[in-house]
Amino acid sequence: MKTRPNDASVKDFLAKAGNERRRGDALALLELMKGVTGEEPVMWGDSIVGFGSYHYRYASGREGDWPLAGFSPRKHALTLYIMSGFAKHGELLSRLGRHRTGKSCLYIKRLEDVDLNVLRELVERSVEEVSTRYAGSGS
Repeated sequence: MKTRPNDASVKDFLAKAGNERRRGDALALLELMKGVTGEEPVMWGDSIVGFGSYHYRYASGREGDWPLAGFSPRKHALTLYIMSGFAKHGELLSRLGRHRTGKSCLYIKRLEDVDLNVLRELVERSVEEVSTRYAGSGS
């Protein structure tokens, strides 16, 4: 896997994140995820801010490490990595506000478009589920 934790500066990365609003949203996400995970942010690859980590192993034999929670302030949307997926979170998503989802990615244009309390709960539930599912396999 190409995306690994590294020693790049999260602060420097976020300082270059798009316009002032995108940078402000990124700093707010940084504090939200730091508060939920209790972990310090670490750069994963050159564009993901991650918090904590877990080790996964699929039935196929593929394995690797990934952040428990993370985000990237991409050009077109804030991308949040909700590693539990969304199957169990329909009720939360219905209350979240404007967003799109991928398999484990939550796309938000602006934080002002969503309910931050619901977003925090979504991140909390995902971190709890992934931590339980992969207990004892953390790196």
